[in-house]
Amino acid sequence: MEDFAATAEQPQVMVVDDQTLVRQGIRTLLELGGITVVAEAGDGAEALAALEGQSPEVILLDLRMPAYDGLWLLQRLQESGSEIPVLVLTTFDDDVLVLDALRAGARGYLLKDVTVEQLAQAVHALAEGGTLIAPSITDRLVRAIRTSPPPAGSAGVVLESLTERETEVLRLVAEGYSNRQIAQLVHLAEGTVKNHISSILVKLGARDRTNAVLRAIREGILG
Repeated sequence: MEDFAATAEQPQVMVVDDQTLVRQGIRTLLELGGITVVAEAGDGAEALAALEGQSPEVILLDLRMPAYDGLWLLQRLQESGSEIPVLVLTTFDDDVLVLDALRAGARGYLLKDVTVEQLAQAVHALAEGGTLIAPSITDRLVRAIRTSPPPAGSAGVVLESLTERETEVLRLVAEGYSNRQIAQLVHLAEGTVKNHISSILVKLGARDRTNAVLRAIREGILG
């Protein structure tokens, strides 16, 4: 594992979960990875209120919470135009719920049995502009995408063909790499990678990276 604790800049995180013990456990894992938790909340409403005084770089979010759940918070963040990346931590007992969360703007998801290394890597990936779709449950997500109806407003959208390079970049986006990491992997300038991603979003009619990955999976672009 990369020694994240030794890096100069550590992402600041908010943890949103209705179970105090779970929040404490997540905080412990993050601190072991050298990451600071700047705020905690027991549901979506508490998180929204806490964001008025804090500006975390990543939000770790449980989906199932009483009253104001994770999906409610994602929708409020989307409506407000928030650009804080959200990483869903879930038991993944509801494929459709996770798919709804991704459509509502979540930038990734992990199971709650992740290791310290996996959690730290995920936080850093999102803080650096990447996405993260856990490989262990991607197959279930793909099935859910392909068997569920398309989101409202997507009917009639004609998808333009991606170039070979754009498909390569999109595949790396789906694997959770940041623009900087993609640039290093495909030997391009980071600005060129950003241009490719902008072109991908336009061609797929997607509002962000995660939405582009979901649409590409639905259309069979990523296999």
